[in-house]
Amino acid sequence: MTRRFEGGKLVIASHNAGKVREIDALLRPLGADVVSAGDLGLGEPVEDGATFVANAEIKARAAAAASGAVALADDSGLCVDALDGDPGIFSARWAGPGKDFAAAMAKIEDALARAAQEGRTSRRAHFVCALSLCWPDGHCESVEGKVFGVLVWPMRGQKGFGYDPIFLPDGHHLTFGEMEPDAKHAISHRANAFNLLTEACF
Repeated sequence: MTRRFEGGKLVIASHNAGKVREIDALLRPLGADVVSAGDLGLGEPVEDGATFVANAEIKARAAAAASGAVALADDSGLCVDALDGDPGIFSARWAGPGKDFAAAMAKIEDALARAAQEGRTSRRAHFVCALSLCWPDGHCESVEGKVFGVLVWPMRGQKGFGYDPIFLPDGHHLTFGEMEPDAKHAISHRANAFNLLTEACF
């Protein structure tokens, strides 16, 4: 049986300020008293899972155990068709220790140029967001959301974070980097995952 969040403190198991802002905006109407792992000084566990869900559960379990409160973790990334799904679960690592996403986006563009020379010309891609809600006893509820689109170059827009400036979602003319936050939240992979999680657990 699905376990439901009964309110009170909820730890967002992330040190990514952009991600924390997005999650906080989605959670605020649900009666959660949100605090981030960074605010609590919690360490970051080693993410050695083979899937987005596995890595989300690793982060949420660690934060719940360390804080004694229910914790929510997100693991998300960009999967590029012509690159066999890369960078995928390694999306943050492509940005390096300095979290240089401009360099990571250039790396993707270079990889797409090489793929095109081999006849793989698709620029299709999708974002994935896995959300895991974990309790201090180790119980987790996890869901996964996606949003599909194409990659553009050069980068467009200063809003959002991560790979947002190169991702143009299907049916839209603005990249995630150009969209106002409310417009992005309405259609994003994170919003899709949140809808699934709130229906199940809130």
